[in-house]
Order: sequence, then structure tokens, then C-alpha cells
Amino acid sequence: MFKGSFVALVTPFTDGKINDDQFQSFVDWQVNEGTHGLVPCGTTGESPTMSHAEHKHVTELCIEAASGRVPVLAGAGSNSTSEAVDLAQHAQSTGADALLVVSPYYNKPTQAGLFAHYEAINAVAEIPIIVYNIPGRSVVNIELDTMKRIAGLSNVVGVKDATADLALPGLVRREIGPDFCQLSGEDASAIPFLVAGGHGCISVSANIAPALCAQQHNAWNAGDVAEAQAIQDKLVYLHRSMFCESSPGPVKYAAQLLGFCTDEMRLPMVEISDSSKAQVEAAMRELNLID
Repeated sequence: MFKGSFVALVTPFTDGKINDDQFQSFVDWQVNEGTHGLVPCGTTGESPTMSHAEHKHVTELCIEAASGRVPVLAGAGSNSTSEAVDLAQHAQSTGADALLVVSPYYNKPTQAGLFAHYEAINAVAEIPIIVYNIPGRSVVNIELDTMKRIAGLSNVVGVKDATADLALPGLVRREIGPDFCQLSGEDASAIPFLVAGGHGCISVSANIAPALCAQQHNAWNAGDVAEAQAIQDKLVYLHRSMFCESSPGPVKYAAQLLGFCTDEMRLPMVEISDSSKAQVEAAMRELNLID
């Protein structure tokens, strides 16, 4: 079971190119801060603007830097099933612990098409698959009946749920079972998600406050609900600031303030506004992350 605080890693760029050293140093810091797992090449990592070669390179860098200390859930999604299959095969061949596969975006497949997509990836997979349901970005929602069918595939072990529907974890738990891993994709509702039957969170804020995010889940898993909620209360403004503009704009700026990389992104993502920068800075100062 994957559980706890998994970080949806940013990808540092320098003059348009991936900065290998900065990325691996950042991964090492994450592990040392207590992060429970690493997720390279997701939306936060700007995978939509990376070439396939770059995507594979970042996955390799992450696995190398993690060095087996924590699980690596490699992003292997695409709106082309054949491309997702290729990324999945590469990730597992290079030592990823699991695959994070986002539902196809833009194509707007039917529920039958969604199942066929995951079925094709499952056919080549030899490691666990986490389904990523994010209708806000992919337009289509994986309905509960379809999720139940997908969960029946041999390598599918869980879901990253970014629906913001807090009734859903309980329904999934009832229909699919308590061993089906449920990871939230929404930082702000991490605790309610756990209460509803979830097991952890794939977090944007963990890029900036990995120790606090990990401590929150450690407290929850130890049965200290009050401490977990107290940490959530501390993090609430950071969570909000990380989405004051489209991600990863705010988190990239925050990572720059911490000195891990610049806020450089690839178009069509652009530098966040001054007012958004002020919001990010205020949230980080509240947590004593910056002076």
C-alpha cells in the first residue's frame, strides 16, 4: 500500500533545458525531509511540455537520486494510449516502483474508451498502476462503475483522486475494497480525504514544505488525529497560495525563493503576477520557510 505524503515534483529548467543537478539535489532534499514518495513527470513537473526523451530522462534522474530510499511513482500518462504504453514500459525498465497514469485529456473518451486505455497499459505493465482521475484537466470523469472495472485489472492498485468529491473515497472503499489505494490530489482537503477512507496525498505543497506534509501523515497514521489537523491548519494558506494561479506557476516561484531552482517555465506557462508572488511569500513567511 502506498500511503503518506508523495510529492508531485517540479522540474527545474535553465535556459529552456532541464537542470539535472538541481533536480537531483531537490529529490535528495525531499527524501531527507521525510517525504514518503516521489512523483516525477506529472502536471506539476510540466510533463505536457517535455519531449518523450526529456520525460524519460527526468524519470531516470529521479530513480537514480531516490536510490531506493522511497518509492518512485513515475508519471506515464498521455492522451495517446500508444505513447502512454511506451512511457510505462520505459519507467518500469528503469526501476520505477509504480506508474501514475492520468486519464486521457482533450480526446474526451467514453467510459469504454477509458477502460480500454488502462487495459492496454495494464497488458504491458509489470509494476503497480495508480489511475489518475482529474476531470478538471482531462474533461472526462472516470465514473465509479468504470473505476471498479479498471480496478479489476491485474496491476491496477489504486487511484489519485483529484475530483474534490469527498463522498467518493467512501464509495470507492465500499465498491472496490479497503486495499485499493486512494491518494488525494487535493492538498487543501487532505485530512477530510483520509477521514473518508483515503491513504495519502500526492502533493504540490510538499515541494515547499515536505517535512510538515510528511509529519501530518505520520501523525494521522499513528492515530494522532489532533496533531494531523493542527498541521493541516498551519498549511492551509500555503495550500491556497500554491493554486492562486495555474500550477505550477506558484510552486515554481516558491521553489525559487527556497533557492532550489528558478521560476522558469515553458510556454504557455508564464511568470505569476506580483500579487500572486506576494500571496506565496506571505504563506511561506507564516510557516517560517523564508525570512
